[in-house]
Amino acid sequence: MNRFPYCVGIIPARYESSRFPGKPLADILGRPMIWHVYQRAIQCPELQHVALATDDRRIAKAADQLDIPVVMTRRDHPSGTDRVLEAARKIKVPEDAVVVNIQGDEPALDPEMLSELLNPFKSPSVQVTTLARAIEPAEARNPDQVKVVFSKDQSALYFSRAPIPFPRDEVESGYFGHIGLYAFRLPVLRRFVELGTSRHERIEKLEQLRLLDHGIPIHVVVTRHTSVGVDRPEDIETVSQLLAGSL
Repeated sequence: MNRFPYCVGIIPARYESSRFPGKPLADILGRPMIWHVYQRAIQCPELQHVALATDDRRIAKAADQLDIPVVMTRRDHPSGTDRVLEAARKIKVPEDAVVVNIQGDEPALDPEMLSELLNPFKSPSVQVTTLARAIEPAEARNPDQVKVVFSKDQSALYFSRAPIPFPRDEVESGYFGHIGLYAFRLPVLRRFVELGTSRHERIEKLEQLRLLDHGIPIHVVVTRHTSVGVDRPEDIETVSQLLAGSL
């Protein structure tokens, strides 16, 4: 029987944001957003440790006051994934561990989604996982909703902002929207950062394509859960109402 790996969740949180400066500290029902994300993450039974990774002292101070483990990282990281790797190194994550990149702007995250993300690692052949959900054709036409197509064995074939697969005979096929949660075995996370940006990643502005461009498989888990993130200040009201209804 294969041993289930040690699993760590890291929440990258940066203060600067072109659309929403200070977003990690935005007030939601009397608590900063990072508190809600952390509380959701620690409900996942497969995660043995969860920490916040930030480059901002204001966020670190708030995390300390809320008893959230926090790791200070460099300011010049090009992506949240790079920040996750630095944090993983600083907390000395074991070489055979699985590291989850938990988006810091998902205060309504369902802990079951993290379990779904981690369960495939029971197989030693799985290196990276992510989530997808069935979406309607109208959603598929929105370039902000990333789409994914995958094989029968759940391996991702491609991610795109375009509606894929394209219905050539005008018969709408089933679309799957990508949910931006990732889990990596630590060596693959390190490899991801070392590779630098790839051709299709630059074209689509989707960092997960770096893995596919280099032949690193991504296992796609289909979930029934939806993801409600915070991109702009006006999203706070929507998420607050959602969380208030679930309390």
